[in-house]
Amino acid sequence: MFSKRKESLQIDPQQRDLYEHARKRIIQKKRLFQHFVIFVVGSIFMIILNLVFGFGKEIIFFGAYWSVIALICWAFLFVLHFCNVWLFSTFMGQEWTDQEMERLIAKQKEEIALIQKDIDLMYPKQELIRKKEQFIKGKASEIVEEVKKTNPMITMIAAAGENNALGKDNDLVWHLPDDFKRFKQLTTGHHIIMGRKTFESFPKLLPNRVHIIITRNKEYQAEGAIIVHSIEEALQIAKSDTQPFIIGGGEIYAMGMEHSHCIELTRVHEEFEADAFFPEIDTKVWKLEQEEFHDTDDKHKYPFTYLTYKRK
Repeated sequence: MFSKRKESLQIDPQQRDLYEHARKRIIQKKRLFQHFVIFVVGSIFMIILNLVFGFGKEIIFFGAYWSVIALICWAFLFVLHFCNVWLFSTFMGQEWTDQEMERLIAKQKEEIALIQKDIDLMYPKQELIRKKEQFIKGKASEIVEEVKKTNPMITMIAAAGENNALGKDNDLVWHLPDDFKRFKQLTTGHHIIMGRKTFESFPKLLPNRVHIIITRNKEYQAEGAIIVHSIEEALQIAKSDTQPFIIGGGEIYAMGMEHSHCIELTRVHEEFEADAFFPEIDTKVWKLEQEEFHDTDDKHKYPFTYLTYKRK
């Protein structure tokens, strides 16, 4: 019983509008009928007072008794009320209002279409797209140039195998404690720029460093880190740092290669199976300025060399 009653109360908006319109019409007609009854009874009462009992018989306006003038005024109001309820509602009711609204909307759409046609003629869509792309590229290059002026040493730091392997399944495939110490010593106190997967490989935030994460995911959030969506945006945020570091992974290194001034690379002297790789270093662009070899020992399974490259 309750469910049936509940279903009966679930009225869609269109039905609700129809119901509300019908309710208002019923109230209007009811008031008109009440007005008519009062008008008839009041008219008879005034005529009896004026003509039968002579009440106010000496009061004459424009050659007629006051009761006649009062009835004429009252009749005018009654006719006005009648027209409002029947004539205006019939010829200018909800249906007429809806038709007028649709007509105006159609007219506005036609005018908008004409304006759009004029805009397309003056500013072709492909031309606007081309100009927008040029503007975006121009702004990006301006940001990079500004960053290069304020940041004398944008540095990429990485450890890679002989085949440029960086790691597999978002993890390193070697354990080099001295390289970890060197990474900590170089990056502490600086901005570190990385991809989302690299950040998620950390057990926690690295202390005394500003974490900047580049991701395509507009909804991504990471407590204690700054989220950006391009390498240019990351460098803009880090422009106050004298030496921000790009720390991976493979895609971020590839993006950072053209923006960097220095590469601190730990070359692990072994080839590894991997799914992320460091980009090739073009010796026409980069000059090897320093190298330091580290042999195997009880803590280091693989030999490696610290390589410092500077852009020519």
